[in-house]
Amino acid sequence: MSLGIAFKGPEGIVLAADSRVTLTAQVQPIQAQLGQAQPQVLLIPATYDNATKLLRVSEQDYVGAVTYGLGALGQQEPRTAHSFIPEFEEELKSAGVARLSVKDFADRLSDFFMRQWRSVMPQNYQGPDMAFLVGGYDDGAPYGRVFELYIPSRPSPTEQNASGFGIVWGGQRQFTDRIIQGFDDQLPSIVLNHLNLPTSQEQALRDHLKSQLTARIPFAFLPLQDCVDLSMALIQITIAIQSWLVDVRGVGGAIDIATITRTKGFQPIQLKAIRVERG
Repeated sequence: MSLGIAFKGPEGIVLAADSRVTLTAQVQPIQAQLGQAQPQVLLIPATYDNATKLLRVSEQDYVGAVTYGLGALGQQEPRTAHSFIPEFEEELKSAGVARLSVKDFADRLSDFFMRQWRSVMPQNYQGPDMAFLVGGYDDGAPYGRVFELYIPSRPSPTEQNASGFGIVWGGQRQFTDRIIQGFDDQLPSIVLNHLNLPTSQEQALRDHLKSQLTARIPFAFLPLQDCVDLSMALIQITIAIQSWLVDVRGVGGAIDIATITRTKGFQPIQLKAIRVERG
């Protein structure tokens, strides 16, 4: 699942993500292979800690993206979102595309991955989306913009914090939810179900909880360094807590972080490096 973060601050955009991708294999127990009673098929998760979820596109120096959710497209030969970026770059180059606005970049990225989805994913797919947070600066704009999109369920990019500053996150978000908004995102529905209250009250309950419990962080005040530090801390905390849990440990590996500013564009702050040996 991973954890992706886009932070829109007054001094710039921060994009951050972990490096873990989880693939799930279906395994038949030995009894079934020997023709005995048919037991339930086992689902075996396998994690890989060197995936790149912080996406940068050549010739588009003032925009970037992070991906979370479904880690790969295709069932026979799964590929990560990052592995498709050279094809996306070539598509933009062939079309003679110059610097794109953040919205236009998000639209083109969404259209590209919708086409990849249709070509390799089953029509009856049921599972998580491949989600993207796109952040960057329009030419001449004083502040950045952040868009969120989901492939395939909600491909139309929606702007986040359009009128102000703030942080957006997705993936295995429960611990970040508890730190920033003060409660797990599942809490309102759990409460309504337990008390047999109508679901129509869920949004009102959610808004009330946020008004009482959201961390008092002055997003419009924070320097870019503080935005980087907070983004890093949220992913580190999730990795640390998951290391003790009997649950899907979908966040792990190195943390990649970049900033995007109106003067310097996309600037890597921390990226994992190819190395000869572990350690």
